[in-house]
Formats: sequence, C-alpha cells, structure tokens
Amino acid sequence: MIQIYHNPRCGKSRNCLAFIEETEKEYEIIKYLDNPPTLKELEALLKKLNLKPLDLVRQKEKIWIENFKNKEMTEEEILKVMVENPILIERPIVINGDKAIIGRDLDKMADFL
Repeated sequence: MIQIYHNPRCGKSRNCLAFIEETEKEYEIIKYLDNPPTLKELEALLKKLNLKPLDLVRQKEKIWIENFKNKEMTEEEILKVMVENPILIERPIVINGDKAIIGRDLDKMADFL
C-alpha cells in the first residue's frame, strides 16, 4: 500500500495527494506533524529515499535558520532535530514498498507509482 507523509497546509503536499487519489490505488495518509516519526522510522525512511538526513531537512524553515543553520551536527543529531521538530521534514514523502520519493514533482511521481 502506498503511504504519504502529508501536511494538509502545504500546497505541494495537497497536489501530491490529489495525484495519488487519481491513480485509484490504495493509500494511507500519515499526518506526520500530528504523529511524528520515531528516530528508527526516520532512519528507515531515509534508506528508502536513499538520502542523508540533511537532504531531508527543510532548510528555509524559521526553526532551522534560527537554531541550527551553520551548526556542525552529526547525522544522528540532525535526525533527532527532525523528530523533535517534524515541520523540518521535507514533504510530501511517498512510500511505495521498499522505495520512497519526495513527491513535489508530479512527473516523477507518475514514474514512481
């Protein structure tokens, strides 16, 4: 089943969800701001995305800029910051089996699904 890490207030996330709905495939919505991923879930997600923790951070978010930008941090520290501040997690993330993609580009989504 397809899963989407979704933020209803984000236009890109809403567009991605609408795209998934049009495929008529079964899917599950994960409102990650209400139910943030654990450290282990985030690590598993990064493996599926084939990304490093910093690649998944929304670096233009106020929280990041004011508290973490230009700080030297380990990958584990970055993960902990995302768990504690899920708004920093890039969105939307779509999981299909053992692969995942950041679903901002609907053309790439079509190939992915």
